[in-house]
Amino acid sequence: MPGLSTLELRLLVAVAGLGLCALMLPPLTQDPAYHRFADARTLLGIPNGLDVVSNLGFLVAGLYGLYRVASGRLVLFSAALKTSVVVTFLGFVVTAIGSAWYHLAPADAVLVGDRLGMIVAFAGVLGMAAAQRISARAGLAMLGASLALGACSVMVWSSLGTLTPYVVMQFGGIALLLGLLTAPALGPGPSWRWLLAAYVAAKVFEGADAFVWNLTSQVVSGHTLKHLAAALPVLAVTLALDVRRRAAESHVTGG
Repeated sequence: MPGLSTLELRLLVAVAGLGLCALMLPPLTQDPAYHRFADARTLLGIPNGLDVVSNLGFLVAGLYGLYRVASGRLVLFSAALKTSVVVTFLGFVVTAIGSAWYHLAPADAVLVGDRLGMIVAFAGVLGMAAAQRISARAGLAMLGASLALGACSVMVWSSLGTLTPYVVMQFGGIALLLGLLTAPALGPGPSWRWLLAAYVAAKVFEGADAFVWNLTSQVVSGHTLKHLAAALPVLAVTLALDVRRRAAESHVTGG
């Protein structure tokens, strides 16, 4: 196996740095009010109805993405990129199940499943970025490391009560993603701009849960809109990598 390229080595150092941060930063505890959401209405017999039902967005998005891959309708220039895309879409399906279950009766015990689903989706995104910007083996390594370290961060929180590794995984992972995107593309990939915009919108809605609830005269909460916004990255992948769209762009540019 050839030695590590400069970009691969930088990626390895960055991941190791995040690992050290997760181990050395002081412990963070979860806010006791975390499980109190603005919209607690029961709809059609479902507790916290809209926060539960809005997880259908994740399910539909994930299944749609998997269908697009299975039908060969996406341009995926490497096996590593394809694997990461599939894991991302599977993560949305798992998130739909875990998040819906959690919102039926919010508590730490069931939040584990919700967070593990999000880890799967996020690991797939990091794998996609590394595969498209660094190398195929970097993509697979990033995917595997993110899955393993992300799962460990959730288990550490569940058993020891500290959120530090999970927070480092989430926000350090975003910083890592932005760093990966400074490298030139090796081939077609997702629309990173729209994927990141959807992520930012989801975080804004999450933080503005009660504000949106009051702004809409208690029709919909920020957390419900967070679920819908967080499902949009699937479109940032499927639309950007659509076979017909890529073929039309290639024809226009003479590629």
